[in-house]
Amino acid sequence: MEYRERIAELVPRLRRYARALVGARFTADELLRGTLERASELLPHLRREPDLRIWLFSMMHDTYVESLYRPQGTVAAGRTATADGGDAPSPGDFEDAIKVLPYEQREVFLLIALEDMSYEEAARTLDIPLGTVMSRLSRAREKLRLRLMSQARLKMVK
Repeated sequence: MEYRERIAELVPRLRRYARALVGARFTADELLRGTLERASELLPHLRREPDLRIWLFSMMHDTYVESLYRPQGTVAAGRTATADGGDAPSPGDFEDAIKVLPYEQREVFLLIALEDMSYEEAARTLDIPLGTVMSRLSRAREKLRLRLMSQARLKMVK
């Protein structure tokens, strides 16, 4: 199978990750488009066959981080979560809780929980040590747990 066909198979996963990472559909599509443009520019120059999944997710990570430091970048870092009045955290509460995580924790959490990457694959994707992946994931999980418990308590009081 040719590179472009294999990349096309990964587009739904890349789109899902981009959407979970940045929230807004338009912004996620811009992130995906930027990643795919960068990949198409680099494909002819590859010397060895990469693990396309890790290569593309790594490229998306780099594109996202670069956009955070651009003066008028199109990728925003998240929104504030709100409670919707249910008895327990809803899927929307969970999505909002993920969006308010610091992006370093959010990207590790999403790669492992949403994209089912191993800790080692996430470390290679983000080009960080394995211990850093484990630490960021642990902090992200704890923040999510505390936030969702807090939201559930608020809803019970209402």
